[in-house]
Amino acid sequence: MRAIFKEISQFLDERKVSKIKCNYLILLIVALTAFLCIPLVSNASILNSAQSFAVLGSSTVTNDHSTSQSTQVYGNLGVTPGTSVTGFYPDGTVSGGTIHKNDGVAQLAKADATAVYNTLSGLPYDHNYSSFVLGSAGYDTLSPGVYYFSSSAQLTGALTLDGGGNADATWVFQIGSTLTTASDSSVNVINTGSGAGVYWQVGSSATLGTGTMFAGNIIALASVGLDPTAAILCGRAFALTGAVTLKDNFISNNNTAEDFDTGRSDFGSYGFSGGTPVPVPPTIFLLGSSILGLAGLRFRFKG
Repeated sequence: MRAIFKEISQFLDERKVSKIKCNYLILLIVALTAFLCIPLVSNASILNSAQSFAVLGSSTVTNDHSTSQSTQVYGNLGVTPGTSVTGFYPDGTVSGGTIHKNDGVAQLAKADATAVYNTLSGLPYDHNYSSFVLGSAGYDTLSPGVYYFSSSAQLTGALTLDGGGNADATWVFQIGSTLTTASDSSVNVINTGSGAGVYWQVGSSATLGTGTMFAGNIIALASVGLDPTAAILCGRAFALTGAVTLKDNFISNNNTAEDFDTGRSDFGSYGFSGGTPVPVPPTIFLLGSSILGLAGLRFRFKG
């Protein structure tokens, strides 16, 4: 930015533009640059180091086995500050990552996941769905946006998230207390691309019913529990203060690499951890740089 101001200054000096006119011209350029070049939102993933995890618990991560299917996790699995991970090998397996028990990798991921939770909870919402049931008639197909639930949220039947051809389509669900899904319910994401993001910010605990085929990143303040054969086929299960409880489940943080032979697609979005409509402050930095540049020019003129 300062280099740009330097070039402008030299250009004006060579043409013997007066100091006053120079200052007005520079201010005009700054204003136009700020107006034309500043993005209103950032579409980069906000999971940071937590993106490599498929499961992350706080107190414990437990797995049980009672059906013909065994738990398979694709991506890192971690716990912190707790150190207990039970029910894996031989019953449950982790591929595409490793198990992290209160190590630096898990601690950093926990900090990043907590930051994401706080960011999502602070977003202004587009739709107040406090009195609606997801998957019910009239609420079974949703366009991108931020959906708010003042207390609990329920999913029954099939919910379709339709990106309408937007490769960066993003859905955020702000849930005040609990998220529960009925048995054999599902979340399907269509018509989007590699920048897609699906985030479930849950104020207490999330429970996925038996046979649920889920999609997106669950970030629960307390705990996450998956009933037998429930699956997060493209996403993650994060519990910030409690446990993640598994029982013969499939969880993949990268559906392109591992879809458990379901044919489900995450469009290369790395488990729907793509763009999130998060306000960013480049305006402040740009204007700060502009002020510094102008100060430099004024100093130069005085010299």
